[in-house]
Amino acid sequence: MKTVTKPSKQRKMLFQASGHVRHKHFAAPLSPELRASHRTRTLPVRSGDTVRITRGDRKGFEGKVSRVDRKKYRVYVEGLTREKVDGTTIFLPIHPSKIVITNLNLEDKWRKQILERKRRAHMIIEKAVEKPSSEKLAEIREAEEAPKKETKRKKKKVTRKLAEKEKEKKRKRPKKVKKARKKKTEVTEKEEKSKARRIKATRKTIKKKPEG
Repeated sequence: MKTVTKPSKQRKMLFQASGHVRHKHFAAPLSPELRASHRTRTLPVRSGDTVRITRGDRKGFEGKVSRVDRKKYRVYVEGLTREKVDGTTIFLPIHPSKIVITNLNLEDKWRKQILERKRRAHMIIEKAVEKPSSEKLAEIREAEEAPKKETKRKKKKVTRKLAEKEKEKKRKRPKKVKKARKKKTEVTEKEEKSKARRIKATRKTIKKKPEG
């Protein structure tokens, strides 16, 4: 599925979402103490949880959640109120992203099961991430070294095959016939001397001829 980028479509998906999807949007971070004990980072807010506000004008206020409004995506905390002009007091709505859960309401058995499931998953991840012992490291090194030796042997075989092929090609190539140089014999020496004498005689005749 492609992600929706238009703000109008995003708002439509948010405010027309079903109940089980809205429940996920109420997830708030747990305090460091709860995170260490339950091994979970976030959990949806419920009525009965104690909460501390982390942003806004009422930052640092701590109280118990009295009501959760899933229609407007807001949480109402006991003691967090303001007076209207006519004198009536109303609760201030707070978004779940601006609070931290400091104490959990564990009256529901289903919520306990969710926390146990998350803790087990976290423990499995931690065991997988743990560094292996010295024996395991030795086994891993042996396994890494074993295939290297096999690859070396294979490389040697490949090089031998290539060398044999090259030798066969050289054998099949026709040998270049070297042109045998003619050895100077007495006949060839006499011919060269006669040519040199003729050249000298022609040069002398050219010099003796009168100009014009």
